[in-house]
Amino acid sequence: MTDNMLVSYEPASGEEIWRGARGDVDAAVATARRAWSPWAALPLTTRIETLRAVANEVRRETEPLAELIAREVGKPLWEARKEVDAVVGKVDISVQAYAERTGKKKFDAGLNASAAVRHKPHGVMVVLGPFNFPTHLPNGHIVPALIAGNAVIFKPSEKAPAAGEALVACFHRAGVPEEVIQLLVGGPEEGKALVAHPGVDGVLFTGSADTGIAINRKLAANPGKIVALEMGGNNPVVVIDTPKIDDAAALVVQSAFATAGQRCTCARRLIVKDSVYDDLMAALIPLTRKLMAGDPLGEPQPFMGPVIDNDTADRLSESFLTLITAGGRPLLHMRRTVPDLPFLTPGIIDVTDITDRPDIELFGPVLQVIRVPDLDAGISEANNTRFGLAASLIGGTPEDYGRFWANVRTGIINWNSPTTGASSKAPFGGIGLSGNHRPAAYYAADTCAYPVASTELDQPRATLGVGLRP
Repeated sequence: MTDNMLVSYEPASGEEIWRGARGDVDAAVATARRAWSPWAALPLTTRIETLRAVANEVRRETEPLAELIAREVGKPLWEARKEVDAVVGKVDISVQAYAERTGKKKFDAGLNASAAVRHKPHGVMVVLGPFNFPTHLPNGHIVPALIAGNAVIFKPSEKAPAAGEALVACFHRAGVPEEVIQLLVGGPEEGKALVAHPGVDGVLFTGSADTGIAINRKLAANPGKIVALEMGGNNPVVVIDTPKIDDAAALVVQSAFATAGQRCTCARRLIVKDSVYDDLMAALIPLTRKLMAGDPLGEPQPFMGPVIDNDTADRLSESFLTLITAGGRPLLHMRRTVPDLPFLTPGIIDVTDITDRPDIELFGPVLQVIRVPDLDAGISEANNTRFGLAASLIGGTPEDYGRFWANVRTGIINWNSPTTGASSKAPFGGIGLSGNHRPAAYYAADTCAYPVASTELDQPRATLGVGLRP
C-alpha cells in the first residue's frame, strides 16, 4: 500500500488483484449533498424501478462478479455465487420491507382533522462494508437507503475494494446517478473522516466490535446522526441430548467453519452436555478432518478457502497456541497447509479447564469446546459473554428450546439449525458488543428514513376558550 494508492491481493495466491487511488472524502460528501435532494424528489416508484434494474444488472454479471469475490476474499466459488444471488434478492425484499416498515399512515384526529405519519430520508448516508461478504452486506444497507431517497457513499473494506467497485458499477449501469451512489476507496483514515464529517447524516457499519465502538464513541455527542452498528460475536452453539448425533455434528461444522469461520454469525463456542460429549466428538472430529480447505476456484470445489490474509492466519495460529498454553486441550490441531499463504485447517480445542476464558471473537476456523452438566448450565455459559449476536440449540424438546429462547440474550436464536445463514426476510442484529439494537436485513428501512408525524386540516380552525379578559 502506497501513500495514495490502495492495493488488494488475492489470498489464495498472494498476487495483486486490484489497485486504485484513495478517495477524496470532502469532495465525495459535497457531491452527495448536492445529489440527494433531487434523488429524494423522484417518485418512490421511479427509485424502486431503478433498483429493480440494478438487480437485473447484477443477475447478468453473476459469474464474473462471483469469480471476483472468490478471488479477492478467498471464499469458494459456490459460496460466492450464493452471495451474488443474495444481492439480487435484496431488492425485492427491501421494497417489501420499506412498504411495511415505513409506509404512509393516515387516521382521524378529531374535529375534522386528520393525522399522518410519513417518512423522510436522512440525506447523505455512509456505508462501511466488511470483507467477508463484500457485496451482499453493504448492499443490504445501500438498497434500503436508496429506496428511501438518500444519497450513499460506500467505502468498501480495504481488503475488498475490487468487489465493491464492481457492485457500484452495476448501480451506475442500471441508471442510479453516479453522484447518488459513490464508491470511496480507502482504509481506516478515510473511514474515520467519513464518520466524523459534518455533511454526513448517517453511518451504516458492518465490521469488528473495536471499530464499531470507536464509531459509537466518536459520535456520542452527535445524537442527530443515525448510527447502525452490525458487529461480531462470541457465538455459542449448545448441544444437548439428541438421537441424531451425525446431524448435530454437521450443524456444528456449518456453524463454526462456513466461510473459513469468517462470518460474524459463526459459532466460536461449542457448549456440550457431558452425556453427549463423547458421541458428538466421535462424529465431529472425523467430519471436520474431511473438510477441504483449498483454492476457491479449484475443482473439486473446497468447503472453504483461505482466511483473508497472512496476518490473520498468523494471529489465529497464535491464538490457538495461547489457548493450549492456558490449559486448553487440542482435539484437532489447526495447521497452516501452504507456506506464506493463509490456508488453515479447522482447529477444535476443549477449553473447559481454562479458568478465565477470553471473551473475544476469533474470526476464523477455531472452535472452542466447553462441557456442561445440563441445559441450565449451558444457557449460563452461552450468556457468559459481552457479545450477543447469534446462538443455536441443537437437540432437546420444545420445552427445552422455549427455556433456551427465553433466557439466551442474542439477536438471533435458532433451534436445530446452524448459527449462520440468517434470512434477509427477518431482522438481523445483536446486542451488547454485537450491535446497538438497530437490526439490519428486513428492518434496515428503519435506519434509512425517519418518521414525521403531522396533524392536518384543510382550513385553519382555532379558538381560545380559557384565560381571556372579558
